[in-house]
Amino acid sequence: DVDLGYLAKVTQGFSGADLTEICQRACKQAIRESIEAEIRAERERQARPNAMEDESDPVPEITRRHFEEAMRFARRSVTENDVRKYEMFSQTLQQSRGIGGNFRFPGDPTGGATPGSGRPGAGVGGSGFGNTDAEDLYN
Repeated sequence: DVDLGYLAKVTQGFSGADLTEICQRACKQAIRESIEAEIRAERERQARPNAMEDESDPVPEITRRHFEEAMRFARRSVTENDVRKYEMFSQTLQQSRGIGGNFRFPGDPTGGATPGSGRPGAGVGGSGFGNTDAEDLYN
């Protein structure tokens, strides 16, 4: 009975760790409730020793109520500013690595770099590595 679409909407911008915390709190709430129910059942068994035992799980699943309780403690740990900084850093890192959308294997008919063509990235590592038969592993 948990509406995951709605949960996703209200947790927009939460990190994976934030979402994990919510799920763990909901799970712990269900476990806590199950333990309390088991204690009550044990007391009832002791009070009525001849009564038939019930082997069902008192809390068989995590419910909407568990998530509602967990959401009382939910918080977003990453600000919009932090996200923008990360995105800028990620973009800078990708550009500095030099591997982008222009990568092509040698001999690619769509105009990729070929060994010795003088274009950036020509050959493996641009060093001419792999051009001699002595380096062929299977000869």
